[in-house]
Amino acid sequence: MKDKAHGRDLRKGRVSLAGHVYLATAVAYERRPLFLDIKAGRIIVKRMMHSDRVKDTESWAFVVMPDHIHWLLVLAGDKSLSTVVGAVKRHSARQINKIDRCLGRQVWQRGFYDHALRRDEDVMRVARYILANPLRAGLVNRIGDYPLWDAVWL
Repeated sequence: MKDKAHGRDLRKGRVSLAGHVYLATAVAYERRPLFLDIKAGRIIVKRMMHSDRVKDTESWAFVVMPDHIHWLLVLAGDKSLSTVVGAVKRHSARQINKIDRCLGRQVWQRGFYDHALRRDEDVMRVARYILANPLRAGLVNRIGDYPLWDAVWL
């Protein structure tokens, strides 16, 4: 019951506006490090890029961490942020579950966290924060050594 109340709280006040910049964060179920497997991580990256190709989003920066993702994006189409993030999670979970070690297990926690950036927020500062996650977590000494990230500025 507590999880349901929390998921509902995440949706309070959520607004999806085309052309606005959002930071979306989704977490693996029970914070399991499923995305340490490079194949699982690449599946998520491909799903985010698919969202760009079909013009639902314009990805500005992302990082796939072992147990969560951060995605800085512009909502480009007429779909809501919940629909877009939900599609990435749903399709990636289906593909990740084809990997033997995950067969039939829940991949994602319910819901996601989002932050709509205000006009006065420094998008580059937010992007740098996202991309520094592997460094802060001690996964690599240089961001270039981490395989699951990208930014339009590089």
